[in-house]
Amino acid sequence: MRTVTLPGGEAVPALGLGTWHMGERGADRAAEADALRCGIDLGMTLVDTAEMYASGGAEEVVADAVRGRRDQVFLVSKVLPFNASRNGTVEACEASLARMEVEVIDLYLLHWPGSYPLDETLAAFDELRRDGKIRHWGVSNFDTAEMQDLFGHAGGDFCATDQVLYNLDRRGVEFDLLPWCRARSMPVMAYSPLEQGRIAGNDALAEVARRHGSTEMQVALAWVLDREGVIAIPKAARLDHVRQNRAALDIRLTAEDRAALDAAFPPPSAKQPLEIL
Repeated sequence: MRTVTLPGGEAVPALGLGTWHMGERGADRAAEADALRCGIDLGMTLVDTAEMYASGGAEEVVADAVRGRRDQVFLVSKVLPFNASRNGTVEACEASLARMEVEVIDLYLLHWPGSYPLDETLAAFDELRRDGKIRHWGVSNFDTAEMQDLFGHAGGDFCATDQVLYNLDRRGVEFDLLPWCRARSMPVMAYSPLEQGRIAGNDALAEVARRHGSTEMQVALAWVLDREGVIAIPKAARLDHVRQNRAALDIRLTAEDRAALDAAFPPPSAKQPLEIL
């Protein structure tokens, strides 16, 4: 498993497991937990979830998946902005801990910018870290100006990551946000790295996949994994899908591949608003 290093020096898997849309149907819960366990077995030990996903249902699926093997997993969860007051953040974290049946969250994120002053949220993060309930904190869906503002607050430079929408078809963050984060040795987490499957059907992507004897989705994921300082967290609820995602780590894109994909999915030439799904 390739790794990416957090600002504090801890190495985490470059390829993790997303859980968005998990926990929405009780009938799927066992299969979803099986998929997560399969991914963990394959070295994809970073598991990303949030209190928002299925109103906590995804965190309950995570509880099933990590029960008895908590020490093997790097857990990420998120607090909703409208819960992100000082007391609300602490209460939300404690509820997430209870749903996941764990004592500590490895990385706790503010899901997107909200109306509560950042100083309140940061104070809560600091309290949670002192109390041993979280180990690191970060943000999600923050654009460059919002990151600059965050770093202007006391303790803001302890931020471990910014989780954003990033894939072959959504490259706007390359213009300024990714370079800004790289300059501070802070990795970016890419959610929806496969554009939820909608990226398939492109001729250049299909040709690169043919050259590597792989699928278009595997090449699209390999492209994200090829980016410096990026952690990909695709969601996969089936065992075969999990295994296909893991196989993307073994694809080594060539200069010809990268050029073909750049021509089909051009990088940004100017600042673009941050895209959010």
